[in-house]
Amino acid sequence: MPQQPPPPLPPVPEQPALPAAARWLLMLFAVLCLVMGVIGVIVPGLPSTVFILMAGWAAARSSPRLHAWLWRHPLFGSMLRNWADGGRVSRHAKWSATFLMALCAAILLVASIPRWASITAAACMACVLTWLWLRPEPGR
Repeated sequence: MPQQPPPPLPPVPEQPALPAAARWLLMLFAVLCLVMGVIGVIVPGLPSTVFILMAGWAAARSSPRLHAWLWRHPLFGSMLRNWADGGRVSRHAKWSATFLMALCAAILLVASIPRWASITAAACMACVLTWLWLRPEPGR
């Protein structure tokens, strides 16, 4: 049986043009977020999804070429397309965030920092995880 070609990717959304200074600042921000996202893929504990989403947002407003590259990228593109399709987050990303935030919370609770600071940080992470798990998943 012949293999079916993959379905075409949705078109890259277009954004209105901004003044040159704003585009340069957003481009710098997009590149910085992209670098942090790539580092986050390699370094445990550093989130990649949030940095890629911010890079996509900034690139969409500053560099159509960078945004199109991110949109079609094999690793990062699905994050951007899922988010653009109703703020969807994959189950894998949810579990990764849950594991890493739980690990960070455990480290904070045993570290020699003020108890109020570790409890506040853990409570913030719990709020973020609650919000994250309430996001729809792709294909549902």
